[in-house]
Amino acid sequence: MGSSEQRRRQLAREKYLRQQQRRETARLRARRRNTVIAAALAMVLAAGAAAAATGAFKDDESDNSNAAADPSQSPPVSPSPESPAPSPSPEPKMAIDEKSTYTMGLKTNLGDISIAMDAAKTPSTVNSFKHLADKKYFDGTKCHRLTTGGIFVLQCGDPEGTGAGGPGYNIPDEDLKALGKPGKDGAVTYPAGSVAMANTGQPNSGGSQFFLVYKDTKLPPQYTLFGTLDDAGLKVVKEVAKGGVAEGGQQPTDGAPKKGVTIEKATVKKD
Repeated sequence: MGSSEQRRRQLAREKYLRQQQRRETARLRARRRNTVIAAALAMVLAAGAAAAATGAFKDDESDNSNAAADPSQSPPVSPSPESPAPSPSPEPKMAIDEKSTYTMGLKTNLGDISIAMDAAKTPSTVNSFKHLADKKYFDGTKCHRLTTGGIFVLQCGDPEGTGAGGPGYNIPDEDLKALGKPGKDGAVTYPAGSVAMANTGQPNSGGSQFFLVYKDTKLPPQYTLFGTLDDAGLKVVKEVAKGGVAEGGQQPTDGAPKKGVTIEKATVKKD
């Protein structure tokens, strides 16, 4: 009995330690992702939008409530040698028609948003959103970050509402040349109405977070452009932008939107 009980306790402790390790890994990854946009935004304010294009939208938070400012707040942190980060889960198996177009519908508290997606150009991204939407992953989540200076986007897709959340797997970058050749500043223009993946600043590090562009924005061509907003959706995002950033953000132009946006229900359907 004693040996059996000790074994049970040992297994329970090992499970607890694994859970703690996963939480810490997620937190560190979030900080890394939130680090990229803040840095890019700072460059934008200091040297203009072109210079700012050196690093922007990540799908993780910083180590505080301002994580809503997604891709760049604090320097990258690596787990200690004693606590190696577990390998991420594999991306979902392909379960869509890669030759078709799909529509992602976001029912929000401020109005409906429709996003057109072409699976032929970004199959892994579309497949991932279909997988997550079918699991109600986005339902009840908040759009955690709004930027109104240099970079003009609303960022969503984090179930934690902080910028630190993710699905536990990464998807590859896709169709990065969609917006053409970068200018001398190394940036391309993500036009108003674009919908693109956030990432950690590293290749192939997208998860579930994405950003909606409401005004032409110059960024490095490292964010998968996978969708386009309909007119009604763009209007909703512009109205959120007009409300500005809530007090307490990392900058007056970067933080949680004052006019809160909640995705009440997300669907992805084949056209």
